[in-house]
Amino acid sequence: MRLAHLGLSAHFVFDMTTPPITSKDLLVASAGPGGFSTVDAICSVARSHGGRVLLLTAQPETGSSVRHANVVAYVAAQTMADDGGGEKSRTLLPMGSVYEGAMFVLFEMVVYKLGEVLGESPEAIRARHTNLE
Repeated sequence: MRLAHLGLSAHFVFDMTTPPITSKDLLVASAGPGGFSTVDAICSVARSHGGRVLLLTAQPETGSSVRHANVVAYVAAQTMADDGGGEKSRTLLPMGSVYEGAMFVLFEMVVYKLGEVLGESPEAIRARHTNLE
């Protein structure tokens, strides 16, 4: 959504209006614990059609999705895979909440910096926000 606000062509996987991925495209995928069967499959399809894959993960050494990525970005955060599940002491935030929060902040900062690089003003970004809400 924020990439579209910047005026870039951006789409969501599984949205009916998403065009086919090509060699001109970048798939940004997230797998906190390093891999999920769905993320593996989506990344594999993207690569088979020439798309590039950026994988964000908290576990780059052990994840199954890593093998499908052109670039792996390490996000240092707790995921459900390492939250201590059955232990008696509780973590402050459960399961993947820390990872999800880290991803939100990371993406907002990337969009902020990208907006600077593209020369997008706050007014131009706001003008691309939907009015159907």
